[in-house]
Amino acid sequence: MGYNIVLMEPEIPMNTGNIGRLSLASGATLHLVKPFGFELSDKRVKRAGLDYWKHISLKIYENQEEFFMLNKDKKMVFFSSHGEKEFWDIEFTDELFLVFGKESVGLSSEIIEKNIENVYKIPIYSEHIRSLNLANAVSVVVYEGIRNLRLSY
Repeated sequence: MGYNIVLMEPEIPMNTGNIGRLSLASGATLHLVKPFGFELSDKRVKRAGLDYWKHISLKIYENQEEFFMLNKDKKMVFFSSHGEKEFWDIEFTDELFLVFGKESVGLSSEIIEKNIENVYKIPIYSEHIRSLNLANAVSVVVYEGIRNLRLSY
C-alpha cells in the first residue's frame, strides 16, 4: 500500500521537509517537480525532515512536462481550493498520485482545466482563510487515503 505525493514547484523548504517525513511515515513516494523555491540541500528542508531524508523514496522532475510525460498512464487526483468535489469522495487506490500545487498560488489553471473531473478540495469552514498550509493539506489527504485503503482490504 502506498501513494505518490506530488508537489508541483514547491516554494517553502520546511513544507517540503515535513512532507518528505510524512511520505516516509506513510510509505509514500515523494515526487518533486521543478522549479523549486529553494535548494534541496537547504538546511531547513533537512531540519524539517530530520535525519529521515536519506530514507525517503524520492523522484525529481525537471519540469511539469517531464512529470506528466513519465507518468501519463497513472491515476491522478489534483487538489485545489477551487475544486468542486470534496476529498473524501475520492476513490482511493494503491499507487494513486496525489498532486498538490505550490504554496503561493496552488495548481495552474491549465492543470485544473485539463483534469477538472479529478480536482478535489479540502473543505474550509471559515471565510477568513483561503487555504490550508500545504504540509497540513497533504497530511489530511494521505491519512484519509490510508484509512480508506484499510477499510477496503
